Amino acid sequence: MAKWYYSDENTVQRFRELQIQLRQRFQTSSDQELKDQDVVVIPSLSLDNHQLEKIQGSHQYEERLLFSLIRLRNPRMRLIYVSSQPVHPTVIDYYLHLMPGIPLSHVRDRLLLFSTYDTSPKPLTQKILERPRLIARIHQVLRPNKSYMVCFNSTPLERELSVQLDIPLFGVDPDLNYWGTKSGSRQIFAEAGIPHPDGSPLVGNVDDLTEAALELWDRQPSLKRMVIKLNQGFSGEGNALLDLRPFQDLTRHEREKTLKKSWCNLRFQAPAETWETFSDRISELGAIVEAFIEGEVKESPSVQCEIFPTGKVVVLSTHDQILSGPDGQVFLGCRFPAQQPYRLQLQEMGEKIGQNLAEKGALERFSVDFIAVNQPNSSHWDLQAIEINLRRGGTTHPFMTLKLLTNGRYDLQTGLFYNQQSRPKFYIASDNLQSERYQGLLPNDLMDIIVNHELHFDNSTETGTVFHLMGCLSRYGKLGLTCIGNSPEHAQEIYDRVVAVLDEETQIQPFRSWENHSLLEAIPIIQ
Repeated sequence: MAKWYYSDENTVQRFRELQIQLRQRFQTSSDQELKDQDVVVIPSLSLDNHQLEKIQGSHQYEERLLFSLIRLRNPRMRLIYVSSQPVHPTVIDYYLHLMPGIPLSHVRDRLLLFSTYDTSPKPLTQKILERPRLIARIHQVLRPNKSYMVCFNSTPLERELSVQLDIPLFGVDPDLNYWGTKSGSRQIFAEAGIPHPDGSPLVGNVDDLTEAALELWDRQPSLKRMVIKLNQGFSGEGNALLDLRPFQDLTRHEREKTLKKSWCNLRFQAPAETWETFSDRISELGAIVEAFIEGEVKESPSVQCEIFPTGKVVVLSTHDQILSGPDGQVFLGCRFPAQQPYRLQLQEMGEKIGQNLAEKGALERFSVDFIAVNQPNSSHWDLQAIEINLRRGGTTHPFMTLKLLTNGRYDLQTGLFYNQQSRPKFYIASDNLQSERYQGLLPNDLMDIIVNHELHFDNSTETGTVFHLMGCLSRYGKLGLTCIGNSPEHAQEIYDRVVAVLDEETQIQPFRSWENHSLLEAIPIIQ
């Protein structure tokens, strides 16, 4: 493992000094001064190789943060975007044309693009750190005391880069990442008084996992299923399910023997996962066991919040997540907003969790995943918090795209988003529209299809589709999209039309809706 995974005391101290400077800047600067900034975007997926191997075209996921280019509608902001390989000029032009009324020459003068020209599976931040001359070139263009860095997730790699660039990271201190793990999330929920499933503390080996599962089973003898979660899994890929229903009448001793024999029969959510590889990860990362939340009518909502350097917690949005996989635990996409019966309760719980995180020193965006179960013969939904994502995720870029395109506002009283004409907006988003027949499409080909069929986002109506992950099309046949409409049904219609057009253009029979699009299987993506 590279040496910068382990920060020395001087690096840690300087990193914290820079973050203190960022807090002071936000506390003493006016809104106009805060808009006059250089923002360095590092869209690195700083995950270990085992996780990156599960993601087709992982370095192309760096394009998810290209929505940040829409920040350039602010005429005083400069954006420095770094990627593993150069972003296709057509893709850059696509995003810049989403900003009507601003001369492209003015925008381009404030956009600086850098690349490592390295498509290896290593995290982008590691590639940058291996290129000191590139760091020097980036540093030369930054304005002192008017620059900060943003990233997908914060690790010691990003801390090291922040110090080498000598600019603060608007993101969580890597030493606080524990609070975004499964066990750390459970501790936060307990401290904040947030309902969450019965479960165990962190365990580090299979024997302790067996004991923790037995204790959970003792507390809930009628438990039907339990879920085993790797402490640092993502998007449900680190989860495995154990069905207890065949063993309801066993004694405790018989249960222990049954558990030890049943681990190899777990239902893994990640494709090609085995007990051998999964148990190795337990020893490496740790794991927890939780009661599986049952329910006839069940949703998977989430709430997104932001912690500002001043310590203020702001609720950004709520979503209903679209899940797949063997047991519906793998993230595919989302609908905005979450359903009306529970979206305000999500906001309240998210703010409580954010205040707890802020007291611990956390910064920037986070999200919290829940399970919502509709109680029989009732309009009431029971909410249980599942995990905290202490980073940007699959619901971050679609909402920020909507906000930056419309310059609208999120209303905490209704949980809806309104444009400047006070009209509510809705969307469906995914990173995972995929087909083998889409392979070979170049960004220019996609642009032809978008123009010929008028699939683009229409600034006059503020409806339509914004595409991303276009770099994944040619090799993997995978595309991301956010379909914005004036109602949930309108957003669904826009999505269905995009799928129908792409299928027709690639000679695939069209599918009618999100749910029955057979190509949306449990393909590893990052949420």
